[in-house]
Amino acid sequence: MTRLTRGDLIRLYKTIHTWTGIVAGLALFIAFYAGALTMFKEPLARWASPPAAALTPPDRVDELITRTLAARPDARKDFTLYLGDGRGVPGRLSWQKSRQDESPWVAELTEGGELEIVQRSPSALAQIVDFLHRTAGIPGDLDIGTAFTGVMSALYLLALVSGVVVLLPSLVKDFFALRLGPNLKRLWLDAHNLVGIVSLPFHMVIALTSVVFGLHDTIYDSLDAVVYEGRLRQVMRASSPFNAVRPDERPAAMLSHQELIARVVATEPGFQPVSLQYREGGTRGALVRVWGHDPRYLVRGKGFAVISPLTGEVVNTEYLPGHQGPWSATVASFFSLHFGSFGGTPIRWSYFFLGLAGAFLFYSGNLLWIETRRKTQRREGGPVEQPRSVRLMAAATVGVCLGCVCGLSLTIAAGQWLPGRVEDVNAWHRGLYYALFLGSVTWAVVRGAARAGSDLLWLAAATTAAIPLTALLARTVPELGLEPAMEGEFGVELVALCGALCFAAMARAARRRTANGPRDSIWSAAGPCPVPAEGK
Repeated sequence: MTRLTRGDLIRLYKTIHTWTGIVAGLALFIAFYAGALTMFKEPLARWASPPAAALTPPDRVDELITRTLAARPDARKDFTLYLGDGRGVPGRLSWQKSRQDESPWVAELTEGGELEIVQRSPSALAQIVDFLHRTAGIPGDLDIGTAFTGVMSALYLLALVSGVVVLLPSLVKDFFALRLGPNLKRLWLDAHNLVGIVSLPFHMVIALTSVVFGLHDTIYDSLDAVVYEGRLRQVMRASSPFNAVRPDERPAAMLSHQELIARVVATEPGFQPVSLQYREGGTRGALVRVWGHDPRYLVRGKGFAVISPLTGEVVNTEYLPGHQGPWSATVASFFSLHFGSFGGTPIRWSYFFLGLAGAFLFYSGNLLWIETRRKTQRREGGPVEQPRSVRLMAAATVGVCLGCVCGLSLTIAAGQWLPGRVEDVNAWHRGLYYALFLGSVTWAVVRGAARAGSDLLWLAAATTAAIPLTALLARTVPELGLEPAMEGEFGVELVALCGALCFAAMARAARRRTANGPRDSIWSAAGPCPVPAEGK
């Protein structure tokens, strides 16, 4: 048996790293870029949503609940009371009659004391960004897209491990090397390696948790067959926190929502409630989930406590931050580490920049593969040829990555233009994203990667600049009917403005590269030269 040398192993792992990265890279660019934006999906939702009309004041909320249940008994099965200023939610009280309802029903008390019940949808902008993050942009069924992302994440994990093995021999020497100069390929490689190593713990966590999330149905099915012998669903239903009280449909008076909040906060003083989810409200079998945040703990986005609205007894704290059992704490840690739902604002900003750095890794990895082919052909002598497969890979890299950026920026900017102007706002959001995404991919294939690169970067700068421009028009031209962002909601606009300036600078650099770069590069628009000059 032939024994592999150290050099053979390094080459093997380099091959694994290269091809797993290329296969998964484009899908994971979308997942990482959209995932970076999900760090601020709540500000995005508030930025794109007008305040709920006729928001019932807090001192009349309990009256609103009583009158709504009397007028609409179907609401008592499961309705939600939202706290706060109402920005980004459909109304103070909302419910869905069935899962087929695209728009929730909303109940409010008008200034004249009349009960008003309508169907009203909040902006789905944040949900669309989250959908792209979970599915890597695969349209259609969420479960299929999530499973696809899980498979890509498994390849991503393999690329991470093999990449570390490849870098180990030169890690100490090249770790902080960032060699500036005319050799752009070397600069991109240094930047790729530096970002990858510095953010390696983050990427390992994201890869592992993405595999769990993406393939959780397969994992649960395997556990059901091997461990629970087909009884997993019954076990999960039996452990539901809503089983703390037996169903009883006889009418019963409920405590005020302020009292319920006070009882939960007394149980965990650092808990910050944001909504109350009532189940079988107004009956003896009623229960309430009090949802909220606590940045001190690892939680699944929001934690909750289950409380009886009849007695005020906190009947289940399994998912309340600081009171979780071993299993729920373990599951919550997976969610929290993946979504950055701990540590407050500093962690969210850290995850935002790490997400953007991850997107850069996938983009730069494809570019490095393309440039490495050119260098290899030069060393072998003779002219450099760019076959059709390489040209298509370069066009796909430019089109998919920049198409994702352009599509997301456009649909975010449209968040303040669409309400009141189109019938189905959410369909328009999806349509705008996919139209610009597919258009960008087509443009890159037809135009070629070199020319399309600078074109699409300018488009990314323009669509991203449209976000703060829309906000400016909302404040200065009221005749347009746009809803200006609330006081303190300027973060979305500032980040978008910085992004637009960065894309514009990148577009100028790409245009210079296209015009003045090596003629045998796929990023040159001048056309190939028969025999490249030595060292170019």
